[in-house]
Amino acid sequence: MADNLVSETAAPYVDQTGPPLLSVDNVTLKFGGLTALNQVSFEVRKGEILALIGPNGAGKTTCFNVMTGLYRPTAGTVVFDGTKLPGRKPHHITKLGIARTFQSIRLFPEMTAMENVLVGADVHHKTSVVGALFGLPRHRREEREGRAEALRLLDFVGMKHLAGEVARNLSYGYQRRLEIARALATKPKLLCLDEPAAGFNPAEKEELRELIRRIRDLGHTILLIEHDMRLVMGIAERIVVLEFGQKIADAPPAEVRENPKVIAAYLGEPDEDDVDADLMPDRDDQGGSDDGDS
Repeated sequence: MADNLVSETAAPYVDQTGPPLLSVDNVTLKFGGLTALNQVSFEVRKGEILALIGPNGAGKTTCFNVMTGLYRPTAGTVVFDGTKLPGRKPHHITKLGIARTFQSIRLFPEMTAMENVLVGADVHHKTSVVGALFGLPRHRREEREGRAEALRLLDFVGMKHLAGEVARNLSYGYQRRLEIARALATKPKLLCLDEPAAGFNPAEKEELRELIRRIRDLGHTILLIEHDMRLVMGIAERIVVLEFGQKIADAPPAEVRENPKVIAAYLGEPDEDDVDADLMPDRDDQGGSDDGDS
């Protein structure tokens, strides 16, 4: 990467030859007379970090909700690892290998950090209710393995020392990390992060950027919604841009920042100075900006 600022267009992790891991194909979603998504199509390749960006109300989170089974598209389809997703329940989609975080923190506030991560790991447990009730060997083994994995994930996100802390007592930054650890506990092939840097200061954003890279290094594919353009430009290999529920760009970061439609969507009118300020990381500010809108 040039000066560690703009992500390379093709990382060695990305599978450029096989079928896409995720394919969003001409997805339209209508709520009565409102069209929230209008024939949106894009692909996510295995090993890729792809950012989904756009102004507020562009349809980014709605797109996540279609992918994860919260909404069923009016038209079009979503295919994940060869399986069509529309009509499947969210927990079935999680078992297939898609995990997500949300804009607003959704932890179990009275549970410990360890217990929150164990909730994520539970999705793949095979023990029956009877087995759990009577403490059969399989249940004890799964419980033992689950705790070991939860502790490993907490260590991975820098929270091993907080394993026994109740979630509501954690700082905002640690709560965000805990959400990521819980999502990773579901063993996802695709991790969807919805504005993970919201409310972060520059130092926290830099730590998040490194965490996302380490997650990808483990073999996970990442789809990221984020308003902080410095963070996006510094980590994504490709960017999909939505405006008013329609895709207006799909390209590497360097091309997106020069795209007139993208500039107009964010700034109203193309202006070279404003583009450099809003869509490109400063060379003396690699930690990101803490004033992105949410």
